[in-house]
Amino acid sequence: MNARIVSKAAAYAAGLALIAVGLRGIVDEVPLAAWAKWFAGAAVLHDAVLVPAVLAAGALTGLVPAGRRRVVRAALVIGGCVSVVAIPVVLGYGRRADEPSRLPLPYGRNLAIVLGAIAVVAACVLAAREVTARRGAGRSSGRGGATRVPRPSRKERRR
Repeated sequence: MNARIVSKAAAYAAGLALIAVGLRGIVDEVPLAAWAKWFAGAAVLHDAVLVPAVLAAGALTGLVPAGRRRVVRAALVIGGCVSVVAIPVVLGYGRRADEPSRLPLPYGRNLAIVLGAIAVVAACVLAAREVTARRGAGRSSGRGGATRVPRPSRKERRR
């Protein structure tokens, strides 16, 4: 066997082992009714909220010019991942009135700052691409820089 097959088999084995540990923890620690309620809620949330949101975002980013689409979609994916991770603390899950030191920061504002930074980075990437594209177009239009002599075609070389 080659190294690629061995490493792939090892990754699958490790993944299956982690799934087994998780399933054992669910069976040992979580009541079946609570797990079923959580699982049904996750399925409904996925099918009723997440999938339509992703499809709508994909359709809307389809309107973005092709050269910019990848950057816009990457920014949306990164922002979505950050938002999903931050939602519990933004909503204050785990915050207790008798313990003010638990979740003491303005997480909503901080999430907005991080999402703004992601948007600024995406805008800078798009601006840098625009500048380099204009510089490349300026060079090829004969307004400066070295010009390239076109290569003769095969027909011209035969003559």
